[in-house]
Amino acid sequence: MAIKKQFLKSKPVCKVTFTVPTENANNVAVVGNFNEWNAEATPLKKLKNGSFKGTVDLEANNSYEFRYLIDGEYVNEVEADAFAWNEFASAENCVIKL
Repeated sequence: MAIKKQFLKSKPVCKVTFTVPTENANNVAVVGNFNEWNAEATPLKKLKNGSFKGTVDLEANNSYEFRYLIDGEYVNEVEADAFAWNEFASAENCVIKL
């Protein structure tokens, strides 16, 4: 899994590209506090090599909690900037700092 950050010079926005290398999955989405944890809001597209990829525009100078939803199962990003415990889910969320 990987995260790529591209900061825009013209406005305080960062284009964040999420890549999930999984050949066996049917549906992958990134969910977080930036999309109200809505799995339908940010689906990732399946590439020819079997991985899933998608880009989200996020406001710079903020941090966001997120997780991947792979075929209905939550998975963390190993390359996250940090991790934060979530009492509601009784699990750690990934944190991206922009």
